[in-house]
Amino acid sequence: MPSPTSATDARGSRPFRRAVLHGLALLIPPLLTVVFFLWMGNTIRLYVIGPVMSGTRAAAAWWVQREYVVRPEGTAMELGRYRGVRTKEGETYILLPNGGYVPEEIADYLEQAGEGGMLLTADRDAVFRRYVEQRYLQPHRVVPLVLVVFVLLLYLLGKFLAAGMGRVFWNLLEQGIFRLPLVRNVYGSIKQVTDFMLSDRQLPYTRVVAVEYPRKGIWSLGFVTGESLPELQQAAGEPTLAIMIPCSPMPLTGVTITALKSEVVELNMSIDQAFQFVISCGVVVPPPAVSRPPAAAR
Repeated sequence: MPSPTSATDARGSRPFRRAVLHGLALLIPPLLTVVFFLWMGNTIRLYVIGPVMSGTRAAAAWWVQREYVVRPEGTAMELGRYRGVRTKEGETYILLPNGGYVPEEIADYLEQAGEGGMLLTADRDAVFRRYVEQRYLQPHRVVPLVLVVFVLLLYLLGKFLAAGMGRVFWNLLEQGIFRLPLVRNVYGSIKQVTDFMLSDRQLPYTRVVAVEYPRKGIWSLGFVTGESLPELQQAAGEPTLAIMIPCSPMPLTGVTITALKSEVVELNMSIDQAFQFVISCGVVVPPPAVSRPPAAAR
């Protein structure tokens, strides 16, 4: 039999535990929001900005490098701590430890930028890439430009896929994806989340109702999408409604049923409040829908 002291300690720890859980409930949503956007930014940086900058750096380095052609004829000379060669056209190149030549002006620029150490270890291609990055592709200039181009490409892609030919092409591509055994499960789940978060299409829901589904005595929240099939109304002999029963926590998925209009209970709840109720698995109850205890139970 537990002692009174242990029971008192257990009761005393409940407010503390409740306060800690309440603090976590308040802190976790903003933290997860920050983590989500940091993850998105890091993903874009790694898989979009990074490859674009690497490709741009390589292309620009090739373009700059092709303008400097070291001819074998020339006069050997000493250039400070480097050996070099001066061509007949008056151009001066320094000899890297690995045998490659780079123009003296590029070596001087890297020395002034504090990158002179790489001239003793890097090859010719790496020196040109570093020169292009330091002089032309500085991050504070390139990153905004890449983001603008990325947004523009997204706009053009969205316009193309919204058109007839683009939509047909995308539908064929998705049909191929959904035929892959493992990929279709992952792709389908991600598509549901992105459609729910990013889609700006108006949902065809008119109002929120409650209906006894999947059996009598169990009430489910549903969205009325319109009148049901005429054949079902004729068979029932009274008006029927087409109702979408959402699934928690992803309300864009569920089942569509047909119910008698007389057996449907209208709820004083907006579409947004109903989404919050479904996503939270019934935890977030709108204020108008909160039931009060009877007076006898108070």
